[in-house]
Amino acid sequence: MPPDAGPVVEIPPRSGTAFTLDRGQRLTVIDPQGEQVADLLAFRRDDPDEVISSGRTLDYASRLFLSTGDPIYSNRSRVLLRIVEDTVGRHDFLLTPCSADTFRIIYGDAEPHRGCFGNLAAALAPYGIGPDRIPVAFNVFMNVRVDGDTGALTVAPPLSRAGDHATFLAEDDLIVGLTACSALQSNNGAFKPIRYRID
Repeated sequence: MPPDAGPVVEIPPRSGTAFTLDRGQRLTVIDPQGEQVADLLAFRRDDPDEVISSGRTLDYASRLFLSTGDPIYSNRSRVLLRIVEDTVGRHDFLLTPCSADTFRIIYGDAEPHRGCFGNLAAALAPYGIGPDRIPVAFNVFMNVRVDGDTGALTVAPPLSRAGDHATFLAEDDLIVGLTACSALQSNNGAFKPIRYRID
């Protein structure tokens, strides 16, 4: 851990938070128990209409799975975050944050949880960011398999083990949303916390 490392903060299972990140700071997302996904969003602080973009990032990377050295682009083709350290090597930008509709449509829940989408909306509301501005998140530790012939998507257990982490460098002043994912399928059938640290 760097000598100037900030405190480690825990996000309880099936919840989320939001905070600011200054240009040049590093955000480390930690999976303390293993096999737990975190949904990550970043908005430019002085203009939250600029936000991370799955489409732009995957287009410029020319691949689906991102790791150390890869930039995460905005909808305006500027780099907002860069992955600078990664002990897992498997994350994705494919599936949107789970929501009450996810649990109703996919799981058939009669009383669905609000999911990562609802948790992000609640956490980002104090920053003036409404639900309709929430894009596809960068899914830290998510393990989606893509069939090479049909393109069928299969959500597999995360490859992260206890203590694994990914570190992101802020390339601008940002508002960040981060969750401990609420979907059973994404987390190998269990709900666990996520931790983070800002350096």
